[in-house]
Amino acid sequence: MGGCAGSRRRFSDSEGEETVPEPRLPLLDHQGAHWKNAVGFWLLGLCNNFSYVVMLSAAHDILSHKRTSGNQSHVDPGPTPIPHNSSSRFDCNSVSTAPPGSRQWDLCCWKLCPGCLFSFCGDQPVCYFLLLTSPEAQDPGGEEEAESAARQPLIRTEAPESKPGSSSSLSLRERWTVFKGLLWYIVPLVVVYFAEYFINQGLFELLFFRNTSLSHAQQYRWYQMLYQAGVFASRSSLRCCRIRFTWALALLQCLNLVFLLADVWFSFLPSIYLVFLIILYEGLLGGAAYVNTFHNIALETSDEHREFAMAATCISDTLGISLSGLLALPLHDFLCQLS
Repeated sequence: MGGCAGSRRRFSDSEGEETVPEPRLPLLDHQGAHWKNAVGFWLLGLCNNFSYVVMLSAAHDILSHKRTSGNQSHVDPGPTPIPHNSSSRFDCNSVSTAPPGSRQWDLCCWKLCPGCLFSFCGDQPVCYFLLLTSPEAQDPGGEEEAESAARQPLIRTEAPESKPGSSSSLSLRERWTVFKGLLWYIVPLVVVYFAEYFINQGLFELLFFRNTSLSHAQQYRWYQMLYQAGVFASRSSLRCCRIRFTWALALLQCLNLVFLLADVWFSFLPSIYLVFLIILYEGLLGGAAYVNTFHNIALETSDEHREFAMAATCISDTLGISLSGLLALPLHDFLCQLS
């Protein structure tokens, strides 16, 4: 009897082992997928911004080397009186004194299509297909559901059914209502980008100091490098410092613009290192405004509206940069003509 009972128990244990479902993906696999996604998006951001940043940092050198042999618009700085801070009031080179809009138009073309300078087109498919993890594979709905989702065609002949949380299901009135609520975040970000790119595109070249060993082109490159360093640091500081009221950042950035514009006109700063600190501070404000704006929108919008809200806010930096360029170019040429 005991042997029969023992055999029954062993048989029932074996049946129990056969019916136990396979465990889910371990925590280690989820952490690996998280890090793969983090590295993939980091590389995508690098590929997307590298050529743009290099082009802006080297704009002074690029446009100086693009002078044509027949261009007689180059004006070498003459023996102008040196102010008390040993800096030239306006030191305009071939880039500044070119016919209005000619060389600046070349720079705008490179800005719109930076891939003509550096191409990273091959890295983006590698990140997309090899590093990023498909969300369907992590869906707890089961293998059959993930497999059916993966087999869906890329191009449909009929419109798919919209999910309740998708932005495509929002009506035009709902989108307009959401957009009006986003103005509290969009307007400050537009102002921040307008002020900082007005400084970068209109004043950097005019902030030239003679009482230093750095040449004009080297000073311009240092300005751009410090600005990008400040942006990188502040965009990476969200876990350390979160700012709810981005209007304060917009106001501080406008004060930076007024202060540097006054220095271009009156030349009262005694050292280039003070300008270095101000430009680093400018980059910190710009990066903080960008990352905190999108973070606040992600937290304060509903799941139904979040996708549309994030996409609509992306117009802020483009609008601010475009407006600043339209105003910075004529102001830059006007200041150069005064010299």
